[in-house]
Amino acid sequence: MRIITAQEIEEVMNFRDLLETLRRAFRVGAVAPSPLTQRIARPTGFDDGSLTISSAWHDFAAQDTIERGFIGTRIESSLPGSQEHQSPSVAGVYLLQSGKTGTPLALLDGKALVNWRTAATSALASSYLSREDSSRLLMVGAGSLAPYLIEAHASVRSIKEVLVWNRSPAGAQQLVEAMQGQAFTISATTDLGGAVRGADIVCCATSTHTPLIKGEWLQEGTHLDLVGSTHADQRECDNEVISQARLFLDSYDTTPTTAGELQEPLADGVLSLQDIASDLAELCQGDRAGRRFYEQITLFKSTGTALADLAAAGHVYLRV
Repeated sequence: MRIITAQEIEEVMNFRDLLETLRRAFRVGAVAPSPLTQRIARPTGFDDGSLTISSAWHDFAAQDTIERGFIGTRIESSLPGSQEHQSPSVAGVYLLQSGKTGTPLALLDGKALVNWRTAATSALASSYLSREDSSRLLMVGAGSLAPYLIEAHASVRSIKEVLVWNRSPAGAQQLVEAMQGQAFTISATTDLGGAVRGADIVCCATSTHTPLIKGEWLQEGTHLDLVGSTHADQRECDNEVISQARLFLDSYDTTPTTAGELQEPLADGVLSLQDIASDLAELCQGDRAGRRFYEQITLFKSTGTALADLAAAGHVYLRV
């Protein structure tokens, strides 16, 4: 069995190729049971954590694809208190197995894989949902995922200007300095409302419990990409955003039950499941339309899918 490190993943990845792998994967589909999440009790003084196990495999009788023949399982822990020990709060590994024999093929760095998978999924959705002339990107949040999201969106649209907003202005400035020398200009801002009003694409990757993006700030034609909040008590946008936007998901199966952006509007009657326009599989398969007109506001909500994990892991394995 091969051990594939974060550095090796970085060396073989580029968003253009990965997007096409994901596009094919969402067209073909996979078997992906609901993820299993268990609570991890923490010592006094730390928040409780969680352990999530999600798996996927291809239906080998269905279609022959480049990713055929793999079974994959992501094992991920979320331990908020670990940051006090200079360790990431979310960490894990991805086990890739032969679909024919079950033989373990590779153990991949989970964090690096998820960074690339998450950003590529957002860019794939943007290729259907954002305006083709989108040139101004707002990045809300300056964590480890942010540079991947910026580069991913820039791979599908001709981004000329990037603004970064973060609760800590120093964090935003640090990201800006790290991403100098790109084909776009990048700078930090402390005016979130003004930045949203001027953006063609608003990308959020935060763990906020209080909505950051307000519907009153949205302009016609904006595309929102919300990837940061993945729990029921987290929300990156308010109800007014939900009521204005045409809503798309990465997956019908898991996102409505896990995303705080949806649960509260569903409970308040602001949103019904029938209001959801499509998931990513239907977009990639051509069964549903994406953006319908230039002025439309679109929103893509992602919480991660086992299908995308499997496709990304197979993509890496075939290239390392």
